Amino acid sequence: MLDLAQLAALASVHRRGSFDLAAGDLHVTPSAISQRIKALEEATGTLLIRRGQPCSATETGLRLIRHHDEVALLERTLAGDLPGLAPGPATLRIAVNADSLATWVIPALAATSGFLFDLVIDDQDVSQDWLRRGDVVAAITAHPGPLQGCDTIPLGALRYRATASPAYAARWFPQGVTATALSSAPALTFSDKDRLQLRWAAARGLDRPALPTHRMASSQAFVDACRLGLAWGMNPEPLVATDLGSGALVELVPDTPLDVALNWQFTRLAAPALGALTEAIRRAASVMLAQ
Repeated sequence: MLDLAQLAALASVHRRGSFDLAAGDLHVTPSAISQRIKALEEATGTLLIRRGQPCSATETGLRLIRHHDEVALLERTLAGDLPGLAPGPATLRIAVNADSLATWVIPALAATSGFLFDLVIDDQDVSQDWLRRGDVVAAITAHPGPLQGCDTIPLGALRYRATASPAYAARWFPQGVTATALSSAPALTFSDKDRLQLRWAAARGLDRPALPTHRMASSQAFVDACRLGLAWGMNPEPLVATDLGSGALVELVPDTPLDVALNWQFTRLAAPALGALTEAIRRAASVMLAQ
C-alpha cells in the first residue's frame, strides 16, 4: 500500500521544484520531505525525483503523482456521500492555454466550488502532453485524442483575428498583405510554440513567410501592443471585438478569421469528481466559443 503522505511529498517536490518549497506547502521540514521521498523510492525500488534546479519527477514518479491526484479526487467524491469525512478543498491541476484563460475559462472556475486550482499555462497544441505525462488531470487542448485512459469533450473554436492599429496597417501594408510586406512588418509571437501567425498567413496563400517578431507571453499585452501600433498579431475575437467595433483596431484582411478548435480532456478516473467543473467548462465554452 502506497503512503499518501509520501505521495503528496513527491507531487509537491515535482511541482514546486525544490524540497524547501515542498516543505512549506505541506507544513513540514525539508528533512521530513527528504525522508518521505527516500522511503517511497526504497518502497518502489526506483528513482522518483531527479535532484537539480529545479527538481523534477522521473517517468515512474509522474505515474505515482497521477495516482496521488486521482486518489485525492476520488476521496473528494466519496466525501460527497459521506459528509462526516469533511475534507478540505482538493487541489486540481489542469493545463490551459493563455488565450482561453484570458477570455472564457475564469467564469467556469469561479462557478465551481471545492477546488484549489493549480493552472499550467501552455499552448493548446502541446497541453495534451501534460495530461499524457500525468502532470495534470485535465487539459484544454487542440488535440481531440484519443488518449489512453482519458475522455474528450469538444468545446467549440476560439476565433482569432489578424489585427493591427489603422496607422500600423497603412504604414506596413499600403498595397495589402503580401509575403514581402509580412517579411518587414513586426509581428507578435507568444512563444516558440505559437504558430497562429504562420497558420493565418498560410491560409492566405503565403507559405512560411519570414516574420520579424516581438515575443510577449501575455494575451492582454498582445492587444495593447496592436492597439498602440507596435506590431500586428493574432488576437482572440472576444478580446478585440470592442476595439474592432470602435476602429481602434482593424483586420489586416477583412473577414479572415482563424478558428482553433478546443477540447476538454480529462482522466477517466477523475471524471466523477470533475463533473461540476466539466459542466461549467461546457457552459462557458458554449457562450464564448464558435460552435
